[in-house]
Amino acid sequence: MKTVLKNIEYLVTMNAKREELREAYISIVDGVIEEIGEGAGPAGEVEIDLKGRIVTPGFINTHHHFYQSLFRSVKEVASAKLFDWLVFLYEKWKKLDGEAIFVSSKIAIYEMMASGVTTTTDMLYLHPAGREGFIDSEIEAAKETGVRFHPTRGSMSLSRKDGGLPPDSVVQSERKIIEDSVRLIEKYHDRRRNAMTRIALAPCSPFSVTGESMIATAELAEKYDVLLHTHLAETKDEDDFCIQKKGLRPVDYMEKVGWLNRRVWFAHLVWLNEKDISKLVENDCGMAHCPTSNMRLGSGIAPVKEMKAAGMRIGLAVDGSSSNDSGNMLLEIRNALMLQRVLKGADALSPRDVLEFATLGGAKVLRMDDFTGSIEKGKAADIAAFRLDTLSMAGGLSDPVASLVLCDPHGSDFVMVNGKVRVQNGRIIDSDLPELIKRQNHISAKLLEASQAQ
Repeated sequence: MKTVLKNIEYLVTMNAKREELREAYISIVDGVIEEIGEGAGPAGEVEIDLKGRIVTPGFINTHHHFYQSLFRSVKEVASAKLFDWLVFLYEKWKKLDGEAIFVSSKIAIYEMMASGVTTTTDMLYLHPAGREGFIDSEIEAAKETGVRFHPTRGSMSLSRKDGGLPPDSVVQSERKIIEDSVRLIEKYHDRRRNAMTRIALAPCSPFSVTGESMIATAELAEKYDVLLHTHLAETKDEDDFCIQKKGLRPVDYMEKVGWLNRRVWFAHLVWLNEKDISKLVENDCGMAHCPTSNMRLGSGIAPVKEMKAAGMRIGLAVDGSSSNDSGNMLLEIRNALMLQRVLKGADALSPRDVLEFATLGGAKVLRMDDFTGSIEKGKAADIAAFRLDTLSMAGGLSDPVASLVLCDPHGSDFVMVNGKVRVQNGRIIDSDLPELIKRQNHISAKLLEASQAQ
C-alpha cells in the first residue's frame, strides 16, 4: 500500500546535501520511503495532508532510564548533586517490579513521541533480587507504542560494601550479568535493516562494575557484534573518584579496559580535555549529549562545540526523568544550542547543528544511519511534523527550520514510525493513555510511600 504525505510546507531531509524542500511530498510503500520531491507528488491509497507543517526526520533519543519517569521532581533531591541524588534514589528504585517497568516505559516513550521521537534507546541497570525480566517488560511496552527501540542491558556488580553506590539488593553477579546479556541478544537482537528492536550492552558506569566486568562485556559485544554504552565523565566528582579508585582519568580507564572502539557510545562526556576528545574521535566513539540533565544536576557543560569540530558522532538525549523531569526532545534540542552559547558565544552552534544531532547524528551514534535519521529514498519512514500556524510560532516563518529550535512548537502534530502513524493531530494514538497515566501515578505514589515508611 502506498501512503503519500502531501502539501508539506517545509521538508528538512538531512540527506547528504542537507536539502530543504518547499511544497513537498513523501511517497511511502511498506514502511519505506519510495520517493520525495517538490510539487503535488503521486496519488496514494492513503493521502495525508500536511499543509502548514514543517517535516523532519523523526528524532532519535540516545540515552534514557524509562523507569525514572515514576520519580520526577522528588523533593528531597530536587537540588542534590549526582552522587547524593543516586544514593537517595536507589532506596526508592529497589522496590521496582515488572508492572512498574512496563507502565513507566510506555509513559516515557509516549512522552518523547509527543515531541517527535521515533527511535529511542534505554539503559536499564536496576535488577532487584528475585525480580526477573525487567528488560523484557520494557521491550514489550515499546512494541505496544510502536517506537523503534534499542534497549541496553544495563548492569551493576559493585554495591556499597564493595565501594560502589547502590544497595546490595539491586546489583548482580558478573556471571548473571553475562548470562542474561547473552539471553537478551539471542532472543531480541534483530540485525536486519529497518530493525525495530536491537540490544546493546551497558555496564552502568566505571564505578558500578569491576574492570574485569568491563573487559568481559566488551569481549561479549565483539563476539555477538552488538554496541556498547555507559555513563562517562559526567561530573567532577566522578573524575576524582576514577583517579582515586582506578589511578586513571575516565577516558584513559576506558582505553585500558578496551572500551575505545567504534561499538561504543558514552553518555554525558562533560569533563574532558583536548587529549580525551582526540582519543574518542580517533577511536570513532559516539556521544549522547544530555544538556538538560547536566544543567539539572549541576554537572557542567560538555565541550560539544569542540567535539563537533573534531568530527565526533554526537546525538542528543533526554536522560532519565529523575534527572531531567521531562522527556521532551524539543526542549533538549533547544537546550543543547543555548548551553553551548552560554560559554562559547552566539555562534558556537547553529539551530541546524542541533537539529542534526537529534536526527542523523543520533542515527550515527546508534549505527542506524543506513536506514533512519534522514528523509530520503530507501530509508524507513520515520517522520515527525510540527504545525507552523501556532501562537508561539507566529512571526517565525522567515526561517521555519531555525524557528523549530528557537521558538516553541510545544509538540509534534504528526509522527510516523516505520510507515505507521503514531501521533495524529497532536494526539498519541492510544485510547488507553488516560488510564495508563492513572496507573503511573498510582505506582509512583505507592513506591514513594513504601520507601518513606521504612
